[in-house]
Amino acid sequence: MFERLSRQPDDPLLALIGIFKADPRAGKVDLGVGVYRDEAGNSPIFRAVKAAERLIWENQSSKSYIAPEGDQAFLDLLWTMVGGKASPVHAAGVQTPGGSGALRLAADLIRQAGTGKIWLGLPSWPNHAGIFEAAGLAIETYPYFDVASQTLQLDRMLEALRRAAPGDAVLIHASCHNPTGAPLTAQDWARITDVIATRGLVPLIDSAYQGFGAGLDGDAAGLRGMIAAVPEALLAVSCSKSFGLYRERTGALYAVADAQATAETARSNLVALARTSYSMPPDHGSAIVKTILGTPELYADWSGELETMRQRLAALRHAFAEALGGRWSNTVAIGVQQGMFSLLPVTPAEVMTLREKHGVYMPTSGRINIAGLKLADVARVAGLFKSL
Repeated sequence: MFERLSRQPDDPLLALIGIFKADPRAGKVDLGVGVYRDEAGNSPIFRAVKAAERLIWENQSSKSYIAPEGDQAFLDLLWTMVGGKASPVHAAGVQTPGGSGALRLAADLIRQAGTGKIWLGLPSWPNHAGIFEAAGLAIETYPYFDVASQTLQLDRMLEALRRAAPGDAVLIHASCHNPTGAPLTAQDWARITDVIATRGLVPLIDSAYQGFGAGLDGDAAGLRGMIAAVPEALLAVSCSKSFGLYRERTGALYAVADAQATAETARSNLVALARTSYSMPPDHGSAIVKTILGTPELYADWSGELETMRQRLAALRHAFAEALGGRWSNTVAIGVQQGMFSLLPVTPAEVMTLREKHGVYMPTSGRINIAGLKLADVARVAGLFKSL
């Protein structure tokens, strides 16, 4: 059987990690891997995570399965963080293996219950298309961001979505757009919501970076308005970045509907789909998140540390944009974009020059992880980009 298979190419970003590690140069810079890093170049464990794990170790009495839908206390606390304390909508959630697991489960539900089509903004996180295609969804695209001018393409986006058929799904980034960092204003969210509601579309909102852009509530404001204005929505949540739980694969998918009974029906279908995929969700990461969100002292420490990370990213962006000067037509946009990523107008050949001559690593797409910079390296790295 295996002899009939063809060797699949390595994921370019994952391959880049190995190439970077093998580079012996002391001044090398990793702008590729999608994790937060501090000024020392480490991906730190939150203090609150360590404290929560200690409490779990001391008090956990069983390693038996949790429910097929996951830990309900975790789902309720996470929904309060994302949907808001006074959310007017009806929602029912299932716990998933990370944000990617939530997206795949959402795609399976869309294929089972909807038109089987999803609209994806370009550019987007590369794995979005792979997940949707693997689930058998047809993909249509809409313009989101112009790399050369570093500008949001809202009018072109809305023009494309007005051609979508009722029942089509639309992928929307909740905040800190990956890979562009281009934020939506409150007015932008209102215009997009109006088109989605008018056309009878179903938003699939990917919330992976809450707290890294405009703060915990600011990053959720747009999605909260959208799910309150439409009869149905799906909300995929990742805890990888916001809690630093990358390897714990902690996430959730919420079905939002105009009646609780409808949301619960959607959840029953999600549980059935999950049962034939991964069966039961992992517990350790959700136990950490539940402990932090349910313990006032840990919540205060976690949210304070997350805010420090957000401010560091904003400072790095500002410094990098200033150091770049007028390298591109709208370099200043990098300073006001949000989250870890920006997408720069560089060619694959220029990317390879930075890698081979200067030890600056990034994907050939031009996406950089701002968190991979250190303040001490900003001027040098910006100078290398200016010399291209």
